Amino acid sequence: FVQQKEWNLHVMTQRALEAEHNVEKLKQEIFILQEELESCKMENKNLRAGQMTDLGAVKGNIDFALQSLHKIITGANRSIRQLTSGAESLHFVAEVLKSTGKISELEAETE
Repeated sequence: FVQQKEWNLHVMTQRALEAEHNVEKLKQEIFILQEELESCKMENKNLRAGQMTDLGAVKGNIDFALQSLHKIITGANRSIRQLTSGAESLHFVAEVLKSTGKISELEAETE
């Protein structure tokens, strides 16, 4: 009976030692996971900060593109005005030549 009790005590001691060993392993795992969690939090924070920077860069690029587009539109409007003015001048010259031609025809008929 005593030997049975000693054997049970020995088995229980072994189980307790294994449990303690497992607890130590789990504590180490928890410590490693906590470090990884902190690392992930920092990486997440850095990514968010970088994303804000990227958004700022995108906004800057959009602003630059809008300014360039405005300059192009202004230049195009100026060119259109010059073309319209030139077309009006050519139309006027054509009318003058047409009138001159009619006057020459009238003079030729009267002679």
